[in-house]
Amino acid sequence: MNKTQEIYVSTDIEADGPIPGANSLLSLASAAFTNSGELLATFSVNIDTLPGATSDPETMKWWSTQEAAWQVCRTDTKTPQQSMNDYHAWLKALPHNPVFVGYPAAYDFMFVYWYLIKFVGNSPFSHSAIDIKTLAMALMKVDYRLASKKHMPQEWFSDHQHSHVALDDAIEQGRLFCNMLKELHS
Repeated sequence: MNKTQEIYVSTDIEADGPIPGANSLLSLASAAFTNSGELLATFSVNIDTLPGATSDPETMKWWSTQEAAWQVCRTDTKTPQQSMNDYHAWLKALPHNPVFVGYPAAYDFMFVYWYLIKFVGNSPFSHSAIDIKTLAMALMKVDYRLASKKHMPQEWFSDHQHSHVALDDAIEQGRLFCNMLKELHS
């Protein structure tokens, strides 16, 4: 088998609504893992809201139940331009090709890709994204809706708790993915 050199970039975002542009990316964090599960590096940034964007009322209702996480993602914010330039430079400095990993990849990737294209002009991920839930579906041999965390084998999980703080969640999801990847390769 021909193996390519890839870095799995577990990424979590926090936003104030369901779609980029109309709503804003508030926080972005990534944890870069090797295929053997070694955590190589992390990146985290809190981002100013987009000029002209509005917060989604339903999303803000949910945020009102997550006061600690809200405070974290609104501390020490940077402009979207500076945030994405810094993130792009971090991705390019990784030792191998980055592959986006998310849970759910569709939501997180949509924001990250949109922001990278809008503010940097390209994405080091290209169109490479792995959805953890889809991988769980394949490994568990169940329908997609049954491939939720509550049905996943306990040995896939680490001690990291899901906190809705982007960096914590990116690390937690990355460890989950790496444990699944070990099973895939065993």
